[in-house]
Amino acid sequence: MKKRLQALLFAFALTSTSSILHAEGSIDAGKEKAALCFSCHGENGNSLVSNFPKLAQQNSSYLVKQLQAYKNGTRKNAMMSGIVAGLSDDDMSDIAAYFADQDISSNQLPNLDDDEDDNKKDIHAIMAQGSDLYRNGDLPREVSACIACHGPFGEGNKPATFPSIKSQHADYLIQTLTDFKTGARSNNPENMMHMIAKKMTDDEIKAVSYHISMMK
Repeated sequence: MKKRLQALLFAFALTSTSSILHAEGSIDAGKEKAALCFSCHGENGNSLVSNFPKLAQQNSSYLVKQLQAYKNGTRKNAMMSGIVAGLSDDDMSDIAAYFADQDISSNQLPNLDDDEDDNKKDIHAIMAQGSDLYRNGDLPREVSACIACHGPFGEGNKPATFPSIKSQHADYLIQTLTDFKTGARSNNPENMMHMIAKKMTDDEIKAVSYHISMMK
């Protein structure tokens, strides 16, 4: 079972590499067009609100894919759907090129003081659990390692449109994994993220999200 799951993930990563390719956009043009994104995601793509994702240093292929998903309705968000409705393919490529060229900011170590459930836990133990899940997964339960698709440093895979996740807000990661787990979000190839996240506990989702948020 372990070898079969690992082989499936490896094959999927290879076949996905040839999936969505697009012409690289213009960074200069993208800065002007991206102005409509600044209020939520920050001028340099580093949002100040933890439930809005950072777009800085994100793989441009992934950003284009998500903008297209909002436009065609395969990813649901009323605000984003309205924003992207008037964007052309060139606009999306330019905006993606601009944000991909920005440097992502680092995060502070998560503060557990406001979480009663975590008050009894040590942040370092939680981070260690997240690191182990990221690198090794839990193959007996068919929870695959994040490293297989998102890389050893959380850099993602641009040709395969797998996102960079390093230094992302922990709150956004927790919400995203929870949405994949519940099926609220499903716009990923073969619904793979749902198949993984549905087998994760809430504590595991939190631990791996905390770990990823501190990756650089």
